[in-house]
Amino acid sequence: MPEYSKTILITGGAGFIGSHVVRLFVTKYPQYHIVNLDALTYAGNLANLKDIEASPNYSFERGDITDEARMTALFAQYTFDGVIHLAAESHVDRSIMDPLAFVRTNVLGTANLLQTASTAWKNNLQEKLFYHVSTDEVYGSLGDTGFFTEETPYDPRSPYSASKASSDHFVMAWYHTYGLPVILSNCSNNYGSNHFPEKLIPLMINNIINSKPLPVYGKGANVRDWLYVEDHARAIDTIFHKGKTGEKYNIGGFNEWKNIDIVYLLCGMMDKKLGRPAGTSAELITFVKDRAGHDLRYAIDATRLNKELGWTPSLQFEEGLEKTVDWYLSHQDWVREVTSGDYQNYYKEQYSKR
Repeated sequence: MPEYSKTILITGGAGFIGSHVVRLFVTKYPQYHIVNLDALTYAGNLANLKDIEASPNYSFERGDITDEARMTALFAQYTFDGVIHLAAESHVDRSIMDPLAFVRTNVLGTANLLQTASTAWKNNLQEKLFYHVSTDEVYGSLGDTGFFTEETPYDPRSPYSASKASSDHFVMAWYHTYGLPVILSNCSNNYGSNHFPEKLIPLMINNIINSKPLPVYGKGANVRDWLYVEDHARAIDTIFHKGKTGEKYNIGGFNEWKNIDIVYLLCGMMDKKLGRPAGTSAELITFVKDRAGHDLRYAIDATRLNKELGWTPSLQFEEGLEKTVDWYLSHQDWVREVTSGDYQNYYKEQYSKR
């Protein structure tokens, strides 16, 4: 194996955000060895990384972060210099149906990974970094004004956000108690390519294509701050290399939208792209009972990240949304595979003979 300046473990690297982070690091840093660890549950799809899977500085390992023996063996095998931890259960609706699954992965899994790292690195902690990627949902809900800052108290409202808040606290506990070098970031809603079609934007795109109802919670008045996923990957890169140990950074798009306004924007955009009469897709909008504990508004203040580390979003929302729509329209095979479950055969086909 060639000599690399760093070996970095990226957990959840076959998922939506994780795959974009893996791609960025593999292509931008050929001097790094990037090890992608993913359990390949429903949201992990190795087909997301077809374009870089043969890269000499990339390795894939299948495993669950709750598996203590597996994590210990991986740290011994690769002697990681850093961890970028994205592996998580992340869909609020699923957390309401099965909250303990979120506790197992997001809380116990993160604690297991922290303990494994601190044990493996105990003799040279100053040369290591554990970067935990989290969400703005840990802050709870905002009213009509104000923004989440790094000092906003935690106030999670769903099993998902509570599990992420807990994992954030464990990360900082390992920093203060054991001296583990950590950095934490909390990001707003992401959108872009390779997003499993259960979240708002990919769900609406897929349903519009197939002329299915467009379910909108309540009156669609919930507000979210949206960030293009490649901009999030760039922010993670910036924080990993320039961030200050023991600190946290908020990542956001300075880009607030009501859910219903996004749906109408998508309807108009896709009517044009699909050659349908204006207003056709909007007729599919169906208002459904609001989700339990549905936070009204999220809004991130990413000023610190901008001023201290120089990161800013690269795309305006309409531009990023159009790129996202175009990707889904040109990758209908990918959509069919993930919605049917056939994508799970990719691992067997690609890795069973290795």
